[in-house]
Amino acid sequence: MIRSKAKTLLDVSFAFERSFALIGESGSGKSLTLKALLGMLPRELTTSLSYHASYELKRGESIAFVPQNPFTALSPLTKIEKQFMAPQEMAQKYLRLVNLDVDFLDRFPSELSGGQLQRLIIAMALSIEPRLLLLDEPTTALDEESKTTVLELIATLQKECGFDLLFVTHDIGTIEHLCDEVGIIKNGKIIESGLTKDILHDPKEAYTKQLLASGFRQRSFRE
Repeated sequence: MIRSKAKTLLDVSFAFERSFALIGESGSGKSLTLKALLGMLPRELTTSLSYHASYELKRGESIAFVPQNPFTALSPLTKIEKQFMAPQEMAQKYLRLVNLDVDFLDRFPSELSGGQLQRLIIAMALSIEPRLLLLDEPTTALDEESKTTVLELIATLQKECGFDLLFVTHDIGTIEHLCDEVGIIKNGKIIESGLTKDILHDPKEAYTKQLLASGFRQRSFRE
């Protein structure tokens, strides 16, 4: 639960075993949930976080994060090698896993395309070998071809590396073949959750039905 002095901003509860998608409109509480898990909320907010897992939720160790916009995630003036938190052998290993040449370590981020940058960010996140990977709309800034490549890559990497996945998105279509379970969030509360196939094909809540009927899809990334 997250409170400001005036009101409760977020009060969510969900459980999952392998992969979970959190879907809702802008301002619904998706990114606030991620920031709470990452310990990135302002001090003036009161936070109560309860979880049950076989590992401690610790940013940079058991938890890694892939942001929405790869173009602003890295320092443009620093070579890629210097921006990895992991040793060089781990950096090389995960660059190969995301289908990037190890020579990329000697480049600057500005020399990469959007799709290459997002794959690089994924490699950086996985190089610390996290137990939980948080994804904040990781395909929003990408073209359709790069988007498909990144989604297929994430699915493959999860099978190979065995991490849990929490995927936050506007785009219901991106999670159908990626996440086993889904929660629909509205005004800081999850109003419906369950198996992805059940929610997408037989939603119970009126709000969820409206989202699906409207063709609720990806929006432009936040500036």
